[in-house]
Amino acid sequence: MNEIRPQPTAANNPQPESFRPPFPVFTESTDRLMHAVQGRFTMALSPASLGLAYLDWLVHLMNSPGKMGELAQNAAAKALPLMRYAAASAAGQTDPDPFVPLAQDSRFASAEWQKYPYNVLSQAFLYTEQWWHYATTNIRGVSRHRQQVVEFAARQLLDVFSPANFPLTNPDVLKVTLEQGGQNLARGWQNYCDDLLRQATGRDYAPDPRYTPGQGVACTPGKVVYRNKLIELIQYAPTTETVHPEPILIVPAWIMKYYILDLSPANSMVRWLVGQGHTVFMISWKNPTAEDRDLGMSDYRRLGIMAALDAINAIVPETKVHATGYCLGGTLLSIAASEMSRDGDDRLASVTLLAAQTDFEDAGEIMLFIDESQVAYLEDVMWDQGFLDTKQMAGAFQLLRSNDLVWSRMVRHYFLGEADHGNDLMAWNADATRMPYRMHSEYLRRLFLDNSLAKGRFNVDGRPIALTDIRAPICAVGTTKDHVAPWKSVYKIGILTDTDVTFILCSGGHNAGIVSEPGHKGRSFQISTQADADKYVDPDTWVLVTPVQQGSWWSAWSAWLAERSGARVAPPPLGTKDYPPLTEAPGSYVLMG
Repeated sequence: MNEIRPQPTAANNPQPESFRPPFPVFTESTDRLMHAVQGRFTMALSPASLGLAYLDWLVHLMNSPGKMGELAQNAAAKALPLMRYAAASAAGQTDPDPFVPLAQDSRFASAEWQKYPYNVLSQAFLYTEQWWHYATTNIRGVSRHRQQVVEFAARQLLDVFSPANFPLTNPDVLKVTLEQGGQNLARGWQNYCDDLLRQATGRDYAPDPRYTPGQGVACTPGKVVYRNKLIELIQYAPTTETVHPEPILIVPAWIMKYYILDLSPANSMVRWLVGQGHTVFMISWKNPTAEDRDLGMSDYRRLGIMAALDAINAIVPETKVHATGYCLGGTLLSIAASEMSRDGDDRLASVTLLAAQTDFEDAGEIMLFIDESQVAYLEDVMWDQGFLDTKQMAGAFQLLRSNDLVWSRMVRHYFLGEADHGNDLMAWNADATRMPYRMHSEYLRRLFLDNSLAKGRFNVDGRPIALTDIRAPICAVGTTKDHVAPWKSVYKIGILTDTDVTFILCSGGHNAGIVSEPGHKGRSFQISTQADADKYVDPDTWVLVTPVQQGSWWSAWSAWLAERSGARVAPPPLGTKDYPPLTEAPGSYVLMG
């Protein structure tokens, strides 16, 4: 009888020594270096992530004969009204457009696009766009994330071939060319050559001198009262005889410079708050270099928020603080507030989160660029550099709004010959910062991939924190057109905490909706407060039952802060003996390139 022997396994048949990788560190470094080199040509996007998404979609589509039959039927059914429309247009008739672009798509909005044959070209493009949307969505078995990636990639490829992107098929370009005798194309060629030269030499655009920090923007008077290797803390000079006793600490996002909240004097949130009788402190983050590669999220919390609170408590002693965080700064503030509550630190009078997420399950279109493959690839790019470069971040955000930031600019800049007319918000947007390797890796993995904060698995100093520990009242602000922090995601703070939450939904996008000063035309907002004991109201119901108010949400927020503040007192000094003024605002970190 033949002896039955167990099959070898990893436990009872260890891998021979000769087959083990002799240099694991070397081989890993080789792989990471290759990914880092690739990333320079792919805008730090992982080819594997895109390839896997495409294969997931393609294999499931090929195995779905019913879906393919529907696609063929859909193509034929929608082709008939397109052909009737084309025939009617050629005959001089004006039939209604069979296909309507999305609300945010303004490529074919001008009257010139209603003339034959350009109306047919635009309708044919919209027909193709809608068909591909149908082809890349609602396929059984495809993972939600990969379906979104494929749909997004198909849309990006289609946008390349939009008739609006070519001079001979864009009636607006042809009209201007005839009116200007081709001078627009000559200017556009010069613009193109200038851009090409900048790319070849690596030279950035010259900053707009009208919006230099300390002059046109970030010019609210104040002093830098504290500095460490990561932040400068600015205390702004009072402009009223009395102030609310509780100061405001603003924690901006470190992905950009802080002065989004201190733009021109007319739309500076800081200047406006000071004028309302608030003592305002602002964190100005250092722009990290390769030497800062090992700074992590704990460093940003400890050297940022906690160090700033210690300085404020010394300057304004025995007084609680209204803490306010914007975007990533708001997420970090929620972490710090949870840790403080866990450890019995009750220095916060309130917490305000401006377009800041605490639950990343539905974190908007930015999630298209975040999965295990993409994060690992991005980590390798940052591992080589020590940081995530500003151009790599800008590339991802440009893809999210390619019609506005890529193709529309190309048409205006190269075909219409228009110069880029900047404003304070555009100047700030171009003044990007880098992000350290360790911090950004931790941020992507712990928050976006694992969603640890919302699930109570986020560790601070070796122990988990929970948003439910926060007892200070919360004001959360979302914006209706936010593609970075969708308002329904921001709204989730109401079910993640056990405190009173006031939610404000204001018109506008991630930046422009927050920078919404009183007097800004066309602004509106909705506001309501849910006490901890109140029953849950879902966001779709909330937006229907909450009255819309015209004007800026700033006034409502200032009133909310005032209700949670004491009687007004004399302004505190700018700095103290232990925290003496170091230099005039805006300080030196904001000027670092």
